[in-house]
Amino acid sequence: MSGKQKTLAVLTGTVLAAGLTSPAFGATAPAAPSPTTSTAAAGSGASVVEWNRELIGILSDPKAQPPTVHPTRSFAMLQAAEYDAVASITRTDPAYLFSVPAPQGARADAAADQAAHDVLVALYPTKRAGVDRQLSSQLSAIADGARKQAGIGVGAAVARRLISLRSADGSSAKPPRFAPGSLPGDYRPTPPAFPAPVFTNWGSVTPFVLTSGSQFRPAAPPAVGTAAYAAALNEVKGLGSKTSTTRTADQTSAAKFWAAAPVWNVWNQVAQGLVTSQNASLEQAVKVFARLDLSLADTAIAMYDAKYAFHVWRPVTAIRLGDTHDNPGIVGDPHWTPLLPTAPDPSYPGAHGALSQAAATALAGFYGAHHQFTVTSKGVTRTFAGFQDAATEAWLSRIWSGQHTSIDNSAGQQLGTQVAEFVAHRL
Repeated sequence: MSGKQKTLAVLTGTVLAAGLTSPAFGATAPAAPSPTTSTAAAGSGASVVEWNRELIGILSDPKAQPPTVHPTRSFAMLQAAEYDAVASITRTDPAYLFSVPAPQGARADAAADQAAHDVLVALYPTKRAGVDRQLSSQLSAIADGARKQAGIGVGAAVARRLISLRSADGSSAKPPRFAPGSLPGDYRPTPPAFPAPVFTNWGSVTPFVLTSGSQFRPAAPPAVGTAAYAAALNEVKGLGSKTSTTRTADQTSAAKFWAAAPVWNVWNQVAQGLVTSQNASLEQAVKVFARLDLSLADTAIAMYDAKYAFHVWRPVTAIRLGDTHDNPGIVGDPHWTPLLPTAPDPSYPGAHGALSQAAATALAGFYGAHHQFTVTSKGVTRTFAGFQDAATEAWLSRIWSGQHTSIDNSAGQQLGTQVAEFVAHRL
């Protein structure tokens, strides 16, 4: 183990041993700032939203993100840095990892802005010009002086430590080549393009809060010869085909909606809307985004640990080979095609089930289970009565699009819940 890895392990263990908790939002939202008052100067969460949007904008460039590094890592680093920068100054909440010395009167908003900037520049150096402009815009709204400079120094110190720590988390390792199996149930690349599996090493990346990627690994799924598997696969066969006559128009719309953008982007945009509509303070905003994105990042790690531990084939493979795997409950169809192209990784557990459940659990911890909201993706808007309603539709959409079985989704839901609850208890 390298020196950096030892440091990472010690710091992570320290955080876990502390049993850190953070209070949820109060019942009363803070008053909105007057039109003539800078939201940054007033300690508003607006700047946190803007940095989150900046990251989503960066990721809209397909060349920006290394193909072997999962984007949830970037969200977690951004939000953890902002959270610890603010906590170092306010001292009203325990730090996630780092509490650096802060001069009396240091501006927490300047600290958050500088921390966000430095993390994004480190992760995406080719995007520095735009990130620099964002920092200049944010800092220009804060009165110049010693307090502002002190906050900038705190943010830079937090970002520097976090970047150094995560440099040894295993995310830069070359993913091992995946060897497809040939037995019934074994994952193999899917038609029509048969792409190589992705993120084959992501389950071994050091988590942000969990003790390991395998901490909440689900139990093995039912074997492909069982009646339970036949029932789950036949559901996808009927509802998820490109030519399905049983899938409703709204189910088709939902399937396309949840596939239109990365699911972690969608849930971050949900958080943006909530923080904005509630006029959240800076402290409240950094807590919401930190809990959300640390939960999503660790769920992604845990999800890929399980996917490559069980390497379960996708429905399109199982249905096309249905007459070859000795399950009397399945009738194969070599020409079956899903509504949407299949993602290039094993089926169990389902990503949308895991990530959406983690996000719903994290956000419900702040806003309550029954909080109506809307989600807009690629110009399409859907309305939900609560976070669980949205998460449930997200995982059901993967059946309707022919991507996953209910077995995959149930395991994903369980995993996402466990991870988010663990993060909430520790953060």
